[in-house]
Amino acid sequence: MIKSLLTLALVSAVSFQSTYAGNWPGYRGPKGDGSSVESISAKTFGKSGPKNVWKAETANGFSSFAIGGGKVVTLVTEKAGKKYVETCVAFDQDSGKKLWAVTLGGAGSLGGGGGAGAKTNKGGDGSRSTPAIDGDKVYVFDAFLVVHCLKLDDGSTIWKRDLVKENGAQNIKWENAASPVIDGEKIYVAGGGKGQALLALNKADGKVIWKVEDDQITHATPIVGEVQGVKQVIFFTQTGLVAVTPGKGEVLWRYEFPFKVSTAASPVIWEDIVYCSAGYGVGAGAVKISKSGSNLSAKEIWRTPKENVNHWSTPVVKDGYLYGMFSFKEYGKGPLACVDIRTGEMKWKQAGFGPGNVILTKEGNVLALSDAGELVLVDANSSTYKELGRAKAVGGKCWSTPAVADGKVFVRSTTEGGSFALGK
Repeated sequence: MIKSLLTLALVSAVSFQSTYAGNWPGYRGPKGDGSSVESISAKTFGKSGPKNVWKAETANGFSSFAIGGGKVVTLVTEKAGKKYVETCVAFDQDSGKKLWAVTLGGAGSLGGGGGAGAKTNKGGDGSRSTPAIDGDKVYVFDAFLVVHCLKLDDGSTIWKRDLVKENGAQNIKWENAASPVIDGEKIYVAGGGKGQALLALNKADGKVIWKVEDDQITHATPIVGEVQGVKQVIFFTQTGLVAVTPGKGEVLWRYEFPFKVSTAASPVIWEDIVYCSAGYGVGAGAVKISKSGSNLSAKEIWRTPKENVNHWSTPVVKDGYLYGMFSFKEYGKGPLACVDIRTGEMKWKQAGFGPGNVILTKEGNVLALSDAGELVLVDANSSTYKELGRAKAVGGKCWSTPAVADGKVFVRSTTEGGSFALGK
């Protein structure tokens, strides 16, 4: 009997650990595709939503949370005297206590803002890039194209690289919003000048491993993935999509795509299809990647000008269907929608989300964060919208992406961030 009870307890512990495990090391999670290794069902979400564990001030910014080593890290823009400065802040993962805050430099991104309220949407409002945690280090790609490597323990600087001064980088309107992407020993960023627009840096010392191409940057974070059995880094530049080899940055394929004002959503990979979208009248498109010998090529399979717009909210994909915020400046009312990645056909849409963001749970549910700070759990069903739970999480304006780690959902706005525990 005792042996049976011990076995049951062990199985239960292992089951719970497998349900709630892992960190959220950077922008859009462990794989950079918005997917979580953790389960969030109607049962664990609860009738009244996840239980608040802590809240902390996170003034000004659309940077999301990175979680690792017992810490929760983000970027904020704070006023220092008459100027605004960009600051990297770390909180204790369990209590929300602020552990350290390190000033990175000036912050022009606040200009043109309009405050932190969800109904005030003039842009601005501070930092947009999300830090990346790797082991005992934090990597930050700030608003002015400087890459910082900090100690996770106390925020002290290990190294930094100024892409403007050292690599001829040219910033863009609203400054940099892309996040650093860690892949093995490399950090991928865009921002260099002619012949060095796309960069791979050594994460140990910030030195350039490779530098290639002439593309002008956008606000979109690159992705790393496998297409046709070939691992590649896909950047979304003002020229369009460009896929390069991780080893040397050699171009594998390109897809020309229009640029107007700002491109901010990352590309999405599903099987041999790569999807992209932008606001300001651009719309969306998708290419099918083919392989002939060792060569890859991209062929457009559909294009929807002015439609299927992801302003900065990158959708997730499940079974060939995209789920995400498809709208442009429809603050507070833009829809969560489902779009077939193979054809561009919109299957359904549900108003009332605005330009928030989504993640995909382990069992395939969509967890959405509306721009007004509501967490909404939705069944990822291409046939119809089916809501599984809804709860108000934070006040302020939420243009950031939720994070999930150790059985908790972490969200932030332009005023506050918090941790919310899921049920068992």
